[in-house]
Amino acid sequence: MALTLAEASKLSNDMLLQGVVETIVKDSPVIQELPFIEIVGDGLTYNQEKTLPSIDFYDVGDTWAESTPTFEQKTAHLKIMGGDADVDNFLKTTRSNIQDLEAAVVELKAKALKDKFEETFIYGDATANPKQFDGLRTLIDTTTAGDQVVAAGASGATLALSMLDQLIDAVKGGKPTMLLMSRRSRRKINALVRASGSMMETDRDKWGNFVQFWDGIAIGVNDWILDTHVVSGGVETATTGGDCSTIYAVQLGEGALCGLTAPGHLTVEPIGSLETKDATRTRIKWYCSLALFASIKAAALIGVQD
Repeated sequence: MALTLAEASKLSNDMLLQGVVETIVKDSPVIQELPFIEIVGDGLTYNQEKTLPSIDFYDVGDTWAESTPTFEQKTAHLKIMGGDADVDNFLKTTRSNIQDLEAAVVELKAKALKDKFEETFIYGDATANPKQFDGLRTLIDTTTAGDQVVAAGASGATLALSMLDQLIDAVKGGKPTMLLMSRRSRRKINALVRASGSMMETDRDKWGNFVQFWDGIAIGVNDWILDTHVVSGGVETATTGGDCSTIYAVQLGEGALCGLTAPGHLTVEPIGSLETKDATRTRIKWYCSLALFASIKAAALIGVQD
């Protein structure tokens, strides 16, 4: 069964771990909603659904035509993600009346891990950097024309609300769970909605954050989505040097876009006193990856200009 990171942390009695998970989750719309499947081993080989079989009508005595779905075999390997947080024992002792220095350092480390996951969730490329897992841009492959890549224009164009509808329609088998975009793209959507005389639907998530919705789909902001992509010939050719951005529509869950993790999910490990300096170390680590089980469950709107 797939569990979100927040739900999985509830199964642990480690208060430090629960605090770290809360720090990571509360400011990340992706990690809040992304379910993770626990896998045994260092990777998962799966068949990605590409096309459905055909169905037809027949007369009595007709010869029935056989058709089967098509798949593409994919392999997602778990990657090692994390870092160490050292706290000087002298500072920890002498400044404990001001603030819990160790808790503050671990919290900042947790935020850094959240930022790294969100960046890799978008731009991860295991071919360019084998230490990373593949992110959305690689899984959808915005550098190649296809049904899941919607181009705002041959070399980019100003965003129109109809483009969002086209992006949503590119995700088949149910509506997307989330529209993921940069802050500039969200501002543009807000401006277009206000210009039409309407207002965006809003609500609060369980962490108290305001969430906006387009057509009932949550809008998530990822601060790592760049507004400097280059689009040429209806495909992305670079992530820097241009003035375009990308909006992603994803359906989350088993059979769609899902995270992969080792048993136990994220761990916070007290290493203890160090030999070479008067400090204690805490290690935050996460063996994780990303899998897109059906290509039609994610799509990208590329070439979005301001």
